[in-house]
Parts: sequence; structure tokens; C-alpha cells
Amino acid sequence: RAQGALVVTATVGFGTVWLAPHLKEFHERYPKVKLRLVLDDAELDLGMRQADVAIRMSLPRQPDLIQRPLLSITSRVWAAPDYLARRGEPKKAQDLDRHSLIIYGKAPHTSIAHINWLTDVGITPGHHREAAIEINNIVGIHRAVRAGVGIAALPDYVTHNDTELVNILPELRGPVIQAYFVYPEELRHSKRIAVLRDFLLEKVAELPSADGEIKTVRRTTGDGKAVRGSAVAR
Repeated sequence: RAQGALVVTATVGFGTVWLAPHLKEFHERYPKVKLRLVLDDAELDLGMRQADVAIRMSLPRQPDLIQRPLLSITSRVWAAPDYLARRGEPKKAQDLDRHSLIIYGKAPHTSIAHINWLTDVGITPGHHREAAIEINNIVGIHRAVRAGVGIAALPDYVTHNDTELVNILPELRGPVIQAYFVYPEELRHSKRIAVLRDFLLEKVAELPSADGEIKTVRRTTGDGKAVRGSAVAR
């Protein structure tokens, strides 16, 4: 059976909201795997063994890494009922010009492209849409939206169990973010990594699969091994 230390890194939002709640079940299945979860929106250097495994929200830039598409993530526009009662509900994207937006704060280490797409969608020509508040953590943004501070784009893994928020402008979707399960080539035969990979794919398969929800990337190589060197096209 798999055993020994395993250091896993993930972004703060995904690691806190989605990954951490599954660790109890993983530990019960594999009690001899001593997992350490490092949450950081900056990318740790797997080549230097700052971590054994990374869940990345973009293609890895380091060479000699095995990468497996894990899931595709969509973001939508959300607000609290309290905010909508005070400010009204936008009916079209242009109406966002008159609302308080919460976006991801400036952070040069974030690897997620177009994370602040809400400031550009449907913008009136010649108008610059400014955010009311910037927060450099998706968990903080979620909390601020729930508190009625403003409107934000939130990924489905944050909101799929949230019954308090209202999905406004439901026709709007953010750019799809591809998450990857990544580890060094030298660890390709690690049983610890193999059981974690298979466990996470199992949990991803349990996510909602309706249109626009979190979706699993199901293509693999013919022998079911991790895809290396390039992403699997959707």
C-alpha cells in the first residue's frame, strides 16, 4: 500500500474550498500517506522539490513535469439578495457599469488568465469600469459577496453548494479555466502520487455535470496514463 510523506500544493481558493474537505476520506483510505497541503497562489518549484504534486490552474511552465488534466472550471456572476435589494439587479452586462464590483487584487504571481473578466464584459465603449474593492483571494471575494458588498465572478467550485447567493446575468460565463494535476517526471512511479491522482479524479467525477457546471476532462492517452508535454484538447 501507498505510504510515506506527500507534499501537495494548490491555490488558496481551490485548496481551501474543494480539496481540503476531501482530505478526511483520503486519510481514511490511505492512513500511511502523510499528506501535507501547502496553499499558495504562487507556483512552487516542483523541480526543486518544494512540493511533490501541484494542482495548477494553467499549463506548467517548468520542463520535465507530467501533467494530467483534472477538471475544467467555469465562473459565473453572483450577488447577495441584500445587495440586490439595495442596488437593483443588472439586466444586461452594460448595467455592471453602475454596480459595485469585487475583483481579484493585483498579484503578479497569479497564473489564472483573465481572472478579472467581469471588468471588461459588455463594457460601454469609451468607459472604464473600475472595481469597488480588490481582494487577492477567491475565498475572501466569496465572503465579501455573501456579506452584500458587491457583485463578483466566482468559480463553480466555490458556489455549487451555496444556496444564499443569486446567479445574476446567467447568460454570462467567464473563460474556462483548466486545472492540472502535475508532478515531476522522476516521481512517475510513486504509489503515493498514483493513489492521490486516482482519488481526486474519482471526486471530480462526482461533481455536477450539467451545462456550465464544473466538468471533468475525460480524455486520456490510450493506456490511461497521464498526458505529458501538452494539454488535452476539449
